[in-house]
Amino acid sequence: MAGHSKWKQIKRKKAVADSRRASSWTKAIREITVAARAGGGDPGGNPRLRTAIDAARAVNMPNENIDRAVKKGTGELEGAALEEIVYEGYGPGGAAIMIEATTDNPNRTVAEVRHAFSRQGGNLGATNSVAWMFDRKGQILIDASSLDEDRALELALEAGAEDFSRDGDQYLVSTTPSTFHAVQDALKAKGVPIESAELAQVPRNTVKIEGKTAEQMLKLMEALEELDDVSKVFSNFDIDVSQMAEVST
Repeated sequence: MAGHSKWKQIKRKKAVADSRRASSWTKAIREITVAARAGGGDPGGNPRLRTAIDAARAVNMPNENIDRAVKKGTGELEGAALEEIVYEGYGPGGAAIMIEATTDNPNRTVAEVRHAFSRQGGNLGATNSVAWMFDRKGQILIDASSLDEDRALELALEAGAEDFSRDGDQYLVSTTPSTFHAVQDALKAKGVPIESAELAQVPRNTVKIEGKTAEQMLKLMEALEELDDVSKVFSNFDIDVSQMAEVST
C-alpha cells in the first residue's frame, strides 16, 4: 500500500485528522483563500476552490467562515498575504516526504518544519530532492461496505477513473488531476458515498520500514501535520499491516 493512503488509514484509526478542529479550520481557510486568489471566487469555474470548500465542509466549517475566506482571496476583504511552499525531505529509514504549506511567514514555517524533522531523525532536503518520486493524482475514497466491489469497479471505470483498488475497508479510485472533478461528480450522480476526495502526491515506489523506525516515522508525520502552516504531508513509507496496528494504537 502506498505511504499516503496508509498514513490516512492510520489517522482514521487514531482519530488524528479532525480532533483538533481549530487547526483543521485554519488550514481549510488558508486553502480557500489561496484557491480564490488564484482562480477566482466562483467554485463552479474554479475546481481548486470547489475542492477546498468541500474539505472545509467536511470539517464542519460554517458557511459564513467559508464566504469570508473566499472574499479574502478575491480581495473583497483584507487578509494576510499567503505564500504556497513545498518542502521536501527524508524521514527515518530513508522514506521520502513531501510537505505542502501555506504561510504568511516562510522563515517561521521552514524553522518549524526543520525542527520537526530533526526531532524525529529526519532531514529537510533541497527542492526537487524527492519530488521526482511522486506523481500528482486525484484520489477518491469510498466505504467498501457501501457496495459490492465488482459494482464499485464498474462505476469507477464508467466514471473515467484511471485506476481502482481495495485498501482495507475502503475502495481507492485514482484519477488524473484533469479528470478528478468529473469522476467525482459521476460517482456522486450514481449515489456512490464518497468518504473523501483530494489531489494527492502519490509515490511511484515505497520504502519498507519497521520497528522503532516505523514508530519514529509516524511521529514525524503527525508532528508535521500538527503545524498550522502545513496543509498536507505525503510519504512513500510502507509498513506491514500487522505492525501498523501496533504503532497506531
